[in-house]
Amino acid sequence: MTVVALAIFTDYAIVRIVIAAAIAAGIIRLGFGMVSGLAQPIPPPPDAGTLRKVKIMYRCSICGAEVRMTIAPDEDPEPPRHCQEDMDLVSPIDDL
Repeated sequence: MTVVALAIFTDYAIVRIVIAAAIAAGIIRLGFGMVSGLAQPIPPPPDAGTLRKVKIMYRCSICGAEVRMTIAPDEDPEPPRHCQEDMDLVSPIDDL
């Protein structure tokens, strides 16, 4: 660390060039890593029966209880039952 500080505050042109080249190589490597991370294909959908993340709100029409479903076996799950009736969909699936 003291070598870097000494090179910055003195007139060692070679050391400054080496430090600049190392920093540039690090920035380029970071940039290539970020771009290659974006270039990866989308993973295939999960198999049938595995749970998927969803964000759906339901409300009971009789008592007013609300339920937020966060995980379901498919993307369009059946509404849960409350007070012996199916709950009403509050947030449309298309908006999520």
